[in-house]
Amino acid sequence: MTDKTLPTASTGGGSPDPWHGLRSLTRARIGLDRSGNAQRSTDVLAFQAAHAQARDAVHAPLDIDTMQAQLKDEPCLIVHSRAPDRPTYLRRPDLGRRLDAESLASLKKGCWDVVFVAADGLSSVATTEGAVALYHAMKERLKDWSIAPLVIAKEGRVAIGDEIAAAMGASMVVMMIGERPGLSVANSMGVYLTYAPRVGCPDSARNCLSNIHPHGQQTAVAADKLAWLMREARQRKLTGVDLKDDAPDSTLLQQIPPALDKDTRA
Repeated sequence: MTDKTLPTASTGGGSPDPWHGLRSLTRARIGLDRSGNAQRSTDVLAFQAAHAQARDAVHAPLDIDTMQAQLKDEPCLIVHSRAPDRPTYLRRPDLGRRLDAESLASLKKGCWDVVFVAADGLSSVATTEGAVALYHAMKERLKDWSIAPLVIAKEGRVAIGDEIAAAMGASMVVMMIGERPGLSVANSMGVYLTYAPRVGCPDSARNCLSNIHPHGQQTAVAADKLAWLMREARQRKLTGVDLKDDAPDSTLLQQIPPALDKDTRA
């Protein structure tokens, strides 16, 4: 039975289309129409276009020029993993988790509360579009933190952030990375937060926020959740399975007074 609260439309034969309202609520391919015994040409072409976008997201290089333009005059550091090129990076995940010797030598030790790292991952499009915007949103929310210059890592996977943070003397690292594209979203970005990062740090020691893209989790909402997690991580000196995402709704997060950012936990 058609939900009367959802919009309806007519099929080609003039009868109501019970799937129309549900399709308006999701990007998933549900209730596709047919032409005879086959799918409609428009649906087939849309599927092929989505598949092409997913492939492009995986193979396209990270657009560093665009990211630097988004940063304007803000400093940033550009490093490279041990994977010499994109094909090698896709075949050898291990090489994407470590810095090459030249990049490691270029990083200077400091005393930072956090370093933000942007890496291509499996969707350079997502990182190009979303990483700098999230970085700026976090700087607004963490004005009393010592934040290192943004590091852009080419051919990088999540764990490369651990080595970057350790080399720069950062207490925690926020890894912004393109997620594996699907056939409905090719530009989804994920964020991994790690306290006391080190080479060989297990994935169980990280917290993850995913599906950050225009049709999913919005940048402002992700920034509110991430800021809450980072404050909790600094107070409790940990991240991962022992740090649960119990953040209040985003609108409530904006009402928390700055004083609660201090070590007030019992």
